[in-house]
Amino acid sequence: MKCIVLQKLNRMKNRKEKLNEMENEKNLNDSIPDVNNSDLNNPGDNNPDMDDSGMNTAGSFQAEYDGLKERYDALNDKYLRMVAEFDNYRKRTSRERLDLVKTAGEELIQGVLPVLDDFIMAQATMAEATDLQAVREGVELIYRKLYKFLESKGLQPIDAIGQPLDTDLHEAVTQFPAQNPKQKGKIMDVLQQGYTLNGKVIRYAKVVVGA
Repeated sequence: MKCIVLQKLNRMKNRKEKLNEMENEKNLNDSIPDVNNSDLNNPGDNNPDMDDSGMNTAGSFQAEYDGLKERYDALNDKYLRMVAEFDNYRKRTSRERLDLVKTAGEELIQGVLPVLDDFIMAQATMAEATDLQAVREGVELIYRKLYKFLESKGLQPIDAIGQPLDTDLHEAVTQFPAQNPKQKGKIMDVLQQGYTLNGKVIRYAKVVVGA
């Protein structure tokens, strides 16, 4: 009898343990939320972070990126065009500068050629001339013609005689005792005429200064 009771108790214990396991399994299943096909196809419906505003924000970022890229491409194209234009301008100005250097004296030479022709004719005339006065007048005419042409190009003589020594215009070659005290420090004679071209000194006047 005792054995029978013990067996029943064991059976009841096993049944209770089995019921507890079943109850625990049921509780575990209840704690897991149901997931259906619609949830898988539309994850944003159950995710508060994936709403319409999020999709709109991503779209606005893409539109802003596209706009910036389009502006960058336009500015880059404009920059490349400016670089090409500047390079062409630089090459053109360099070429013009070289041409100017090569032909800088062309106009001057063309203006001097008529004077050279007059000197050639005067040379031929002087070989047979008997009238020195006529020769002198001819040379004077040629000189005036040359001087007038050079003057038209901006050439001007530097005043020196009687002027105080100016180192910006004059070069003192020597000194000479001044007979008059007022001549001290002033130019008494010019050994070589000085000239300016359009206001710029191209040759200093070599002078004698009173001491």
